Amino acid sequence: MLGSAGRRLRRGDQGGVAVFVAICTVALLAIAGLVLDGGGKLRATERADALALEAARAGGQALDPADAVTGTAIRVDPAAAEAAASEYLRQAGVHGTVTVSPDRSELTVVVDTTYPTRFLPVIGIGSMDVNGHGTATLLHGVDQPE
Repeated sequence: MLGSAGRRLRRGDQGGVAVFVAICTVALLAIAGLVLDGGGKLRATERADALALEAARAGGQALDPADAVTGTAIRVDPAAAEAAASEYLRQAGVHGTVTVSPDRSELTVVVDTTYPTRFLPVIGIGSMDVNGHGTATLLHGVDQPE
């Protein structure tokens, strides 16, 4: 028979497995949240990059008609390019910045948005910042074969 000391030792372990399971469950949920929300952020980054590239393409099509019609040069009209790219971003429902290089040969678009997390709010991360970048290199002229 066990004495009173033996009974106390057995009672001291009661509930020990429940605490271990609770700690492991929280850790596994945190890891799953990192994986799932990390994948969501990657998808959001791909979308931001795609929107930035499409906005740059839209801006790059805003050619300066005076130079293009005469054939002297094919250059982007900076004001029209910025307006076209900004309008594309507005219609897509995202915020971003549009810049044209000083020599009017390159149009750069940066999209800034956020990804609302689904699992990480449990540990205090409600959203993650997402940035997308797109650049369009503009033609300087066209040579035709002779």
